[in-house]
Amino acid sequence: MILYLRKEELAVFCMSSALIFITIPWFHPAYKAGGPVQSIANLVEQYRNKQVHFKIFCSGNDLDGTVNQGVPFDKWCYYNECTQVWYASGKKRSIAAMKREIKNSNADILFIMGIYSWYFNLVPLLFCKAPVKIISVRGMLHPGALSLKSVKKNIYLALWKMAGLYRHNFFHATDVKEKGFIRQVFSDKAKIFIAGNFPRIFKLHPAQQKKPGALLMVSIALISPMKNIALVLEALQYCKMQIKYDIYGPVKDEQYWQQCLVKIKMLPANITVIYRGDVVPTKIEDVLKTYELFILPSKSENFGHAIYEALSAGKPVITSHHTPFSNLYDHNAGLNVDVKHIQELAKAIDFFAGMTRVEFAKWNAGAHNYAFKSIDQDHLKKQYDNMFLQAAHVLQNTKSIT
Repeated sequence: MILYLRKEELAVFCMSSALIFITIPWFHPAYKAGGPVQSIANLVEQYRNKQVHFKIFCSGNDLDGTVNQGVPFDKWCYYNECTQVWYASGKKRSIAAMKREIKNSNADILFIMGIYSWYFNLVPLLFCKAPVKIISVRGMLHPGALSLKSVKKNIYLALWKMAGLYRHNFFHATDVKEKGFIRQVFSDKAKIFIAGNFPRIFKLHPAQQKKPGALLMVSIALISPMKNIALVLEALQYCKMQIKYDIYGPVKDEQYWQQCLVKIKMLPANITVIYRGDVVPTKIEDVLKTYELFILPSKSENFGHAIYEALSAGKPVITSHHTPFSNLYDHNAGLNVDVKHIQELAKAIDFFAGMTRVEFAKWNAGAHNYAFKSIDQDHLKKQYDNMFLQAAHVLQNTKSIT
């Protein structure tokens, strides 16, 4: 189902226009839902095709229910020259409202972000008409993600299959692995496009004051079992060096965070941990500047925007084997660790803590180069051109039949 464009096909595609109608639970200025929000923000900022326009239909709240500030509700407003956003207030968030806006927009493609939201995922699938529907699973079918609240998710996905929602719609995967996960859950016959994530790329910010025997490290993430912050805290009990560890991000799972706080109180005197609260996306580069290492041993990551951004800023990363960022050590960009072995994680932290500034500089450059070389912006754009062209073919065939 992957279509690669010939030059003449791309030329035809660029002569026509397409409206992509995106449904997503949260969008900027909301940010506390993490990766999916940043993925769509990066898409509409960096995928610039004058013939493609986006409309984003989202809630007027953030993940924790706080109301977005500085945006109008229940009306279309411009986000950039090719993107409009509708922030739906709670009072007017109805099936009829979504159906009306999709119909009035004359959407060519309905691009649905996620699979678990009733209003923003199932309503557009079940009740809204569009020539083509593409479901972006956004890492939700990764085995690590499915292992959390697995009973509830398995029942939900079984109902998806019983309803046959996958049969007449397309799926969007960000890489070959995710394509495999979709087929494992639904069917080998599922129709899947592959198009990666556009990242934000920061400037290189080397560690100027790195001292041997000490380390300033940071995590920026939703605080939930998926991100494995508690594992970092457990590993710190075994570290011999002087470690300062700061944690940024909204608390998504309060019970999990309380467990983390208990572990913080048990840490030895050579370890300092501070929770810094939320950080808005526009301030992340400024935060990263002040640290030496980024750590996030996630159970799974569809992409891992925070990890990529840290690498691009020249911060070596300690992460798991369950993210797209592999073979970090071979590129002097960081370390991939086995999350089942706490001692391995502790040794990785002490490994970087023991370095001098001169030694560490090699890893600053390695992390930045790894990030720069791992992303091909032109290739990403072609992937989305391919996805939207294939959908355009389906649309054209639909119109010719009717």
